[in-house]
Amino acid sequence: MNARLETLTNREKVQRRSESSGTAQPFERPNLFGCRVFHQGIMEAMLPKKIFQNLMGAIEGREKILPEHADLVANAMKEWAIREGATHYSHWFQPLTHLTAEKHDAFLSWGDRGENGSVIESLRGSDLFRGEPDASSFPSGGLRATHQARGYTAWDPSSFPFLWESGKTLFIPSVFFSWKGEALDHKIPLLRSDEKLNAAGLRLTKLCGLSAERIYSTLGAEQEYFAVDRELYLLRPDLMLSGRTVFGARPPKGQELEDHYFGAVKDRILAFMEDFETEALSLGIPVKTRHNEVAPAQHEVSPLFEKAAAAVDHNLLLMEIMRQTAHKHGLACLLHEKPFAFISGSGKHNNWSIATDTGLNLLSPKENSLCFVILLTAVLRAVHEHAGLLRASIGSAGNDHRLGGSEAPPTILSVYLGEALEKFVESLIQEKELSKKSRWIDLGLSHIPHHEADASDRNRTSFFAFTGNKFEFRAVGSSANCSFPITVINSIVADSLQLILDEIADAVGDRHLENDALFEAALPVVRKFLKIAQPVLFCGNNYSAEWEQEAASRGLPNIRKSFHAFSQLLEKRTAQVFQGVLNEQELHSRYEILAEQYAKTMQIETNLMSELFRTQILPASIQDQKNRAQSLAALKELGFKLEPHQTESLQTMTARIEQAIAAVDEMEKIQKQTLDLGWEAKAKVFCELVAPKMEQARKSVDLLEQIIDNSLWPLPKYRELLFLI
Repeated sequence: MNARLETLTNREKVQRRSESSGTAQPFERPNLFGCRVFHQGIMEAMLPKKIFQNLMGAIEGREKILPEHADLVANAMKEWAIREGATHYSHWFQPLTHLTAEKHDAFLSWGDRGENGSVIESLRGSDLFRGEPDASSFPSGGLRATHQARGYTAWDPSSFPFLWESGKTLFIPSVFFSWKGEALDHKIPLLRSDEKLNAAGLRLTKLCGLSAERIYSTLGAEQEYFAVDRELYLLRPDLMLSGRTVFGARPPKGQELEDHYFGAVKDRILAFMEDFETEALSLGIPVKTRHNEVAPAQHEVSPLFEKAAAAVDHNLLLMEIMRQTAHKHGLACLLHEKPFAFISGSGKHNNWSIATDTGLNLLSPKENSLCFVILLTAVLRAVHEHAGLLRASIGSAGNDHRLGGSEAPPTILSVYLGEALEKFVESLIQEKELSKKSRWIDLGLSHIPHHEADASDRNRTSFFAFTGNKFEFRAVGSSANCSFPITVINSIVADSLQLILDEIADAVGDRHLENDALFEAALPVVRKFLKIAQPVLFCGNNYSAEWEQEAASRGLPNIRKSFHAFSQLLEKRTAQVFQGVLNEQELHSRYEILAEQYAKTMQIETNLMSELFRTQILPASIQDQKNRAQSLAALKELGFKLEPHQTESLQTMTARIEQAIAAVDEMEKIQKQTLDLGWEAKAKVFCELVAPKMEQARKSVDLLEQIIDNSLWPLPKYRELLFLI
């Protein structure tokens, strides 16, 4: 019996129920929230008033922490952490790997008598504000070399420190930069883009007479994932090493009946959800929604909206919490964009908006009509001008498997506004009056009141959809760090907003205009930019072939492969729009890293395909072929007449084995030609030449899975991975 069948026959192992460990009762959740975070309340209680006010100014982006306060802030942080059981601290940062990084140091230092004396526990201001991890092994895209290893981390005061590993380590959210000051992480560009957005946003609010001292982007990241049995997961080297199945035939039943979508959550999964939610809440992550997604074994967790920088931190933490908690429940949490072919993949829908420190959502049509119209125009102009850059921001080898295919937005970047708002935009362009009437829904039931319909429906096929008071960037992949997509959106919108405001300022001149007069003066400028951006508006079915043709006629880019989108980072207009966010060297480094990661991902997957086929699938196929041949020979020897369909079965098996061998051979042949190439050249070859051969190899092997004796097939099948929970 092979390992797969042995695991499957042990029903208790595969189907055991996990019990929640220490799940908080509903009435405890508000008290639980942020209990492992060095938050504002703790700071206020432990710090002198003057230092606390200075620290809050830094947290809110209004000022820097004064150097003379550093030691007192660090000591308060250390005292709190030790009181909660911490023994170590770590600068926690976001290198250019889509993951997080940490290096733990004990609070130990020599006492007053030096090395001959005793040790004490301390955290100095210099420890808090500067760390020095070895930077040479992190991807830098040429900004660093192996012999230039110095890299600095520094506490980012806009993010609260927190306790990790059940309180044993104090994590200090940090930025990461080189000896020369180049950004080596995702966080610095995000924070810079918020500064750029703040400058443009304050000009807008001042023009429109709105009170605000600070403008910032907000984010709600809807995280999709799969949860599968860990014992079966461990029998799939492809899932373990690449996050997706490189082989796997379509199951007899997948998601066709839509019976999993919003269905009852299984006990084992619910226990897992409750535990990771408890952990998340203690770290100040405001998890709100959980439900089953459309694919079997697929689920989603969504938080409340936060400032974008905090939301990114929390999403990265949440993914790690989910991975670790899944292990405790005998599960594996899969965050790859497309773990299973033929089954819907997972995204991380980035719900983006712009808010003020006074509590206004500037993308709410109800807040201020002129402010909303100008900002909406800036967003549309930004998407139209920089569609390719937005495509690059969500590019990866994994996401290429998911985009399109009637499960995620296609690679044509368009904007959905909804019927009502699109008619409003058309009325502005065409200088027509538009009546504003609410629509009410009557269900014809005496006991249910009428419901006011939203201004627009939802469009799940759109790349960038307006959903009432925010834009939903649906194309972001489930494993991605949200920082780069949000950095791009902030930067291009800020750039467009400044351009539009410059022209409005020229139109208004020295006149002091308010309300209707100001709207009339700004309207020609708004109309001009709306006309330019109008081709990007589309409210129909983005999956249709007709839209692909229509989009081409409108001149909209359709970059199907991520590698072909990465070159957008090298464009002159990209450098212009990223002024103050990423310089040309930093942009080029991102291009180099994305190309290298793309090539390495494809290389790992081809190596997996070769190994699995040569060492597991081919031996099982040959054994089945041998068994069939021996069975036919025995029948013939006993004098039975062999019917054509009996020999055809063996012939089919033999032909499929030969096809699979030939397909894998061809894939390996082209892959070997990349060995001496640089990463950019490798990525190009993998994208254009190797990928089609990988698809052929997979198709051939998947055909074998459908006919090989079930007792011989070595890898857990889709029906087992997706339904045995």
